Amino acid sequence: MYLFRKLLCILLILLPLLSSAQADSTVIPLWKNGAPGFEKLRNVPEKGPQYISNVNNPSITVFLPPKEKATGAAVLVCPGGGHRILVMKSEGYDPAHYLNSLGIAAIVLKYRLARDTNSPYKLVTHAKQDANRAMRIIRNNAWQWGIDTNRIGIMGFSAGGEVVNWVLFDQSKEELNAKDPVDQLNAMPNFAIEVYPGPLGVPEKVPAAAPPIFMVAANDDECCSLPIITLLQKYREAKVPAELHIYAKGNHAFNMGYRSKIQELKNWPGRLTDWFADNNYFRQK
Repeated sequence: MYLFRKLLCILLILLPLLSSAQADSTVIPLWKNGAPGFEKLRNVPEKGPQYISNVNNPSITVFLPPKEKATGAAVLVCPGGGHRILVMKSEGYDPAHYLNSLGIAAIVLKYRLARDTNSPYKLVTHAKQDANRAMRIIRNNAWQWGIDTNRIGIMGFSAGGEVVNWVLFDQSKEELNAKDPVDQLNAMPNFAIEVYPGPLGVPEKVPAAAPPIFMVAANDDECCSLPIITLLQKYREAKVPAELHIYAKGNHAFNMGYRSKIQELKNWPGRLTDWFADNNYFRQK
């Protein structure tokens, strides 16, 4: 009886925390019956939760800011993980809470991983398909979620930055379900954010219609500092607005800077906040 009462007390303490965590976000599968061509895999369990793998039923987790603080802007967040895992907390949920603190709706993407063990998915095809579908779902629900369809961005960390590149610059046609009105909506973001993005997907030429971009990386990141320097030059050639921050130290995966010992990296989200303000993404809907 004593043990039962003790467990009951612990449960009563944790219950408000659990309910608030559930109320904080909403999970929505990208496709009701599973990803096209892979419907039979939709109920295969994932591995996680902090580092997620075995994604077969891609989804979005929607974090909306308090109504009194909402600006009408929204960002689709693509975590990294080398297309083997998804770093959901540090590169998904942490950025979402940061964006919410600014009054920006955050939608965290759980996309399929081509480099996961025994993965049936193709590197570009399915991650891009998931991101495009997520962008369209955001546009489809914009009115309900209090989002301005002219201020929907996309943000990617590491491999998630490569997903951003595929959305922005891969113009190859998708096989859309003409009967699904969501698939007829525009998947192109209005702005983009890349945080130490991988090298894949950097185009030969940035289209003149490409959205403005904010980029950040550390100079000692052997993997992922050069791609955004190259991308900056291509943006300049296209005469499209681009902002780049290169920090001397920090290497890879400094996330939102919360765990970094380098003061500059702790403060890098402030530069993004300034960029939002200077480009009027905070204006009320």
